[in-house]
Amino acid sequence: MKTCVVLSDSHGRRRNVEKIMPLFAENDFVIHLGDGSADVRDFSREHPEKALVMKGNCDFSYGMDEYVLETEGVRVLCCHGHKYGVKTGLARLAARAKELDCSVALYGHTHRADIARIDGVLCIDPGSLGDYASPSYCYLVLHAGAVTPTIVPVV
Repeated sequence: MKTCVVLSDSHGRRRNVEKIMPLFAENDFVIHLGDGSADVRDFSREHPEKALVMKGNCDFSYGMDEYVLETEGVRVLCCHGHKYGVKTGLARLAARAKELDCSVALYGHTHRADIARIDGVLCIDPGSLGDYASPSYCYLVLHAGAVTPTIVPVV
């Protein structure tokens, strides 16, 4: 079993990142899906084996465009989502995931937490950790081919 903390769109609002930072040590992966990637730069330098950091449309120098995580019999596409037009629909994102033989796609950019199955692909947006009113992240469990996402509000 592998566990992940998935966050996105922190936009420099480090207070919420710091609130959940104790969870980083307890999980196998910490995945930042962009727009505020620098908010986890120190952690990713200290723990490169567990930090996956994507570059969002507001990140100019730090992070990967996309990454495929393969663990526990699951292939997971990690990206910010802006290049796939996620604000207007998830079909392009799901198509890219299928092209890469991924059954899960993690994305951000919309600032709205969502879990949806699109054309057989489980698409998960953890919401915006930088949101003032309702910040959230996703706790993701991968085990023997099964995927269990939970959106967690940050208070």
